[in-house]
Amino acid sequence: MSERGERPLAGRRRLIGAASATLLLLATPTALRAAVRAPSVLAVRVWPAPDYTRVAIEYDAPLKYSQFLVKNPDRLVVDLEGVEFNGVLDSLSRKVAPDDPNIRLLRAGRFKPGVVRLVMELKNEVRPQVFVLPPVGEYGYRLVLDVYPATPPDPLLSLLDGKDGEVGAGGGSGGDERRLRGDGEPDARGDQRTDSRLESKPELRADARAEARVETRKRGKPVVDRLVTITLDPGHGGEDPGAVGRGGSYEKHVTLAVAQRLKARIDNEPNMRAVLTRDSDFFVPLHVRVQKARRIQSDLFVSIHADAFIRPDARGSSVFVLSERGATSSAARYLAQKENEADLIGGVNIDVKDPILARTLLDLSQTATINDSLKLGRAVLGELGAINRLHKDSVEQAGFAVLKAPDIPSILVETAFISNPEEEKRLNDEAYQDKMADAILAGIRKYFARNPPLAKSKLARLD
Repeated sequence: MSERGERPLAGRRRLIGAASATLLLLATPTALRAAVRAPSVLAVRVWPAPDYTRVAIEYDAPLKYSQFLVKNPDRLVVDLEGVEFNGVLDSLSRKVAPDDPNIRLLRAGRFKPGVVRLVMELKNEVRPQVFVLPPVGEYGYRLVLDVYPATPPDPLLSLLDGKDGEVGAGGGSGGDERRLRGDGEPDARGDQRTDSRLESKPELRADARAEARVETRKRGKPVVDRLVTITLDPGHGGEDPGAVGRGGSYEKHVTLAVAQRLKARIDNEPNMRAVLTRDSDFFVPLHVRVQKARRIQSDLFVSIHADAFIRPDARGSSVFVLSERGATSSAARYLAQKENEADLIGGVNIDVKDPILARTLLDLSQTATINDSLKLGRAVLGELGAINRLHKDSVEQAGFAVLKAPDIPSILVETAFISNPEEEKRLNDEAYQDKMADAILAGIRKYFARNPPLAKSKLARLD
């Protein structure tokens, strides 16, 4: 080709290249907008509880947000950037129940282009925590709004006055306070004796106490001279469903049902009271479960779960205690790992540092507590074997975070395998739940019969 023919060709190439570049520049903003998809709100879940109310907003892509508090009346305002208003956000006002202890109303609307504003009207002064959780399990991104009352409920006062739902039936505040002071001796029904002769003559009162102890031993019940407090910990809850059976059963519902039945039985025992770490469907972080037990100086801690395994034929009940030296089996190690992931799924604000948790992990009294936990575990496991096949005929050990109270004997009871279709049906059967509660209580009685609780100088919160 001649030099004269090459020049027009080169010119045309330059012209085509310039035109292509211009088209590319014009198309780039549109292409970028298409590539970076705006986040969409998928679901909003509200979990009310006396301790706090959680609002979890799930969405499918990262977003920016800001929040601030407004006074008179008290409101929490959250702005979501780059989010389109949709039907999920429009339904917010119907998510909050009238009896929610912390939130009066929750609504959302378009604040300005590209910004959706959430307004939470509050029933009282609160200390909110707002944080983001990355995708985990079945969940996408979650923006969590935890609304804590500025004056949190005192668990010790709730135990004393008997007004809170966690204290249970079968006794008003007066009886509980007398038991805490050591006044009187419960009769066969757990009522206080008020015989005037015992008040006026200490020697008669001492004889009556001795007779009551002998009679109690005959019945095979523990000898208890003070109020014994047992913390019952229904596993999982709220955003964390726990294991899910093939029939659709959630572990969090099964564990709460068993714990409530066990609580009712313990509350009917002379000088025993049970406290629940949760009394409805809401999430409690693992270290807070331990913290709740320590604040009321619990004598025992019993965490209730429903096991799951990769094979559907796995079955049987188990009891676990803490291990500081590794798990006693690969199955125990697997289970502890799964249970310790509850905070990831349920959602914990990692910016909050907890000094009690730090002391819990390092306390040197742990070894003695583990020995007592093993005694309790063996007593309970022996009773479980009478109502269900045992997965292992001995108490197993692993690094369960929820069992790390350094001064409270603690066990984790796996009631059955919810991943086994046959045992899943049993776990949903009220008769089996009753048998499970009876068996655990029988084990607790045996433990106290052999290991009477030590006297306490006072009941005080451990802050």
